[in-house]
Amino acid sequence: MEIKTVLIANRGEIARRIMRTCRAKGIRTIAVHSEADVDMPFVREADVAVCIGPPPVAKSYLNMEAILVAAKEHGADAIHPGYGLLSENGTFASRCAEEGIVFIGPRPAVMDAMGDKIRARAAMVEAGVPIVPGYDESIPTAEDACRIAAQIGYPVMLKASAGGGGIGMQICRDEEEIMKAFQSAKGRAKAYFGNDAMFIEKYIENPHHIEVQVVGDEQGAIVHLLERECSIQRRHQKVIEESPSPFLDVATREAVCAAAVRAAQAVNYTGVGTVEFIMGEDKAFYFLEMNTRLQVEHPVTESITGFDLVELQLTIAEGHPIPFVQKDVIAHGHAIEMRIYAEDPNTFFPSPGTIIAYVSPEGDGIRIDDAVQSGTTISPFYDPMIGKLIASGTTREEALDRARKAIQQYEITGIKTNLSMLADVLEDERFAVGTYTTSFVETMKRTTTK
Repeated sequence: MEIKTVLIANRGEIARRIMRTCRAKGIRTIAVHSEADVDMPFVREADVAVCIGPPPVAKSYLNMEAILVAAKEHGADAIHPGYGLLSENGTFASRCAEEGIVFIGPRPAVMDAMGDKIRARAAMVEAGVPIVPGYDESIPTAEDACRIAAQIGYPVMLKASAGGGGIGMQICRDEEEIMKAFQSAKGRAKAYFGNDAMFIEKYIENPHHIEVQVVGDEQGAIVHLLERECSIQRRHQKVIEESPSPFLDVATREAVCAAAVRAAQAVNYTGVGTVEFIMGEDKAFYFLEMNTRLQVEHPVTESITGFDLVELQLTIAEGHPIPFVQKDVIAHGHAIEMRIYAEDPNTFFPSPGTIIAYVSPEGDGIRIDDAVQSGTTISPFYDPMIGKLIASGTTREEALDRARKAIQQYEITGIKTNLSMLADVLEDERFAVGTYTTSFVETMKRTTTK
């Protein structure tokens, strides 16, 4: 089928990003928004804008029925969920199918299987994809967790089966820490995901977070679009990503990308998705999870491969095959993405408020995917990401030099931002030589605090 109108069930910079590709393809766009977002740029830039409820996400961006009503009333052929919110909700994907609307993403059964980390681990074992040593069933009590952790060996990672974004995760180095963390992690998982099932994995010390972009079509073809290094994190959430990873050698890159393809094949994946791995200092790697959606950091892959991932999503949703084969996927140069947040750069707490002045950098190799402009109010109801700076070059050194210059060119006043923290990362010698791990942010030296 030909998609002529897409409703974007998301907000902010990803809504604008999707609209950009839709405009290029001549596809009409519908924005849905909360009352708090009425003046946001993505609302004005859509062909049609529909208010679907008050600010809280449960009453607006997670309101499936309101979104579906807007889609039907305004003639949407398809719904693009972006990332976060309803993007990995199998129930919503099923409701779209019931209403005769194409959900731009994988089948609901795949989303449900990969969204449950316990089920996902079992599927990967069957596919021959290495997984972190752990206990693959729901753990009912803290006492059970202590017994299992003793068998696996400390340190361990206590994790919510339905979790994401670092929510419901806790590193535990002894029995006392498990006893303290178990009930609170279980409660947070129930509150955020409606599922309090917990499991335990061995915690890999000083790891790298490596993810592989995969694409699958309805004809059964699956290819990878190389890897991304995502080890610069705070609160288990990424803030800087780059591709190719400076840590991987050729053999390891081939091995981890091949494992990602096997993972996608194991669930008959269709659409654009990401297989995430944790990798030790010895370059042994283990499956973490599969994200059945577009990733925040997808621009680094677009920058080095030349493929538009949103366009690929639309192509596959229309039933067409992937328009290239694996040998056509070649890395050209290097790209680094920095997430710009409205947050205190020292505590990483959100900093809502009104942006007085907003000027973003320009220049060769600089791409800006943002959500705001001067006068935009950063609401306390949503993720505080302002946008993303992507710097690319023919070499990592050139991309890094462009990133350093660009981050200094930002002007954002009226709120606190993490610009100074990002600048410190880019100037750190460990980042410069590519030897950093996921513990980097906790151990980095800070030179600025604004």
